[in-house]
Amino acid sequence: MINILIVEDDTNIRKLMCAVLKQNGFETFGAEDGIAALELMNKHYIDLVVLDLMMPNMDGYELTRQLRLIWGDIPILMVTAKQEVEDKRRGFLVGTDDYMTKPVDEQEMVLRIKALLRRAKIASEHRITLGKVILDYNSLTVSREQTVITLPQKEFYLLFKLLSYPNMIFTRLQLMDEIWGMENETDDHTLNVHINRLRDRFRDWPEFEIVTIRGLGYKVVKKI
Repeated sequence: MINILIVEDDTNIRKLMCAVLKQNGFETFGAEDGIAALELMNKHYIDLVVLDLMMPNMDGYELTRQLRLIWGDIPILMVTAKQEVEDKRRGFLVGTDDYMTKPVDEQEMVLRIKALLRRAKIASEHRITLGKVILDYNSLTVSREQTVITLPQKEFYLLFKLLSYPNMIFTRLQLMDEIWGMENETDDHTLNVHINRLRDRFRDWPEFEIVTIRGLGYKVVKKI
């Protein structure tokens, strides 16, 4: 059972969120502020935290900082009535993984939580499974049934990044920064070469396809 902690000072909202998540198969815990949340996490194993931004005693920003210091990579979904870009920016800077504004769409919340849990599993296991395809980060291999391909490092990192977030569009700049680093003098041509090599290698594999988004960048589309 996956344990989710809801940190929300509004009792009715907290109970509603817990009820919705229980209906979707999660075990839930509730806390009215950051201090209560930290006390609870010292007693129970928590897989993911959903937290409000504006709370008494310890707000969502400080709670996120504390969670990152103590529990490292635990997935965090910040939920708040604040909609300003600066508030979102500050939330991401202190370490939240995702951000929703109130009033919360319940189904969207569930989908975002499932996505965060999936990404956390990928990060901890260093492995992606898509149908018969397995990407192993530690060995830089992509396998399908009896076929095992060891990719050059940059090609593997590029494919792993795209397959970690199916259907998400990555700009060319994002991918060059992620794979080669901002200080590197990588240009569009280098990225295009790596994308084309990956397409050639996996052209006949039915599970996924690398799609060019004209004027923006690339995404992977799952075909199964």
